[in-house]
Amino acid sequence: MAPKYHPTPLSGGDRKGLAKELGKARAMANILATQSAETRAKGEALIQRADKLLCESWNERMWSDGEPIDPSPTIDQAVNGGFPWLEIQCARCKTPSDVDLAAMKHPPTTFVHDLASRLRCRKCAKAGRRPATTPIQLAWQPRHPRTEEPSTPLARAELPYDWSAPSL
Repeated sequence: MAPKYHPTPLSGGDRKGLAKELGKARAMANILATQSAETRAKGEALIQRADKLLCESWNERMWSDGEPIDPSPTIDQAVNGGFPWLEIQCARCKTPSDVDLAAMKHPPTTFVHDLASRLRCRKCAKAGRRPATTPIQLAWQPRHPRTEEPSTPLARAELPYDWSAPSL
C-alpha cells in the first residue's frame, strides 16, 4: 500500500504543525503496535490455559461418568493445552494404548470423542475383527509402552502409534 500523501501547506506555521502532527501519529502507531503485541501474547497464554482447563475438566468427567463425554476438546485444543496423548482401550480385548494426537492425519478441529470411534485395535484387526475403541483420558505423556513393533521399517514410519486409523 502506498504511503498517504499529505499536501504541504504554504505557510511556515502550518508546515510545522503538519510535521508535528505526523510525528505524533507515527509515535502513537508504534505505541499501539507494541500494546497489540503484548495483548496478543497475553491472549495466547490465556487461550492455552483455557485449553488446559478444558482437557482437565473432560478427564474428570470421563473418570467420574465412565463413558465418552460429548462435547470433548478438539485435537488442536488438547495439543495446545499440553495433552497431546489420548489413552484408549479396545472394546473387545481391553488392550490399553496411547495415541499421539499431534501425529494424527485428522483435521485439528476433530473432537476427541469422535476420533475414538475411528481408531481400531491392531491386535484385533489381525484376528479379523474391527471393534471400536473407548477413550479413557487425555494425557501429557504416553502411559503404555508399545507391546509390538511393526515388522517393516515402512510400517514403523507410517504408524507412530499402536492403533490403525482409516485415512480420510
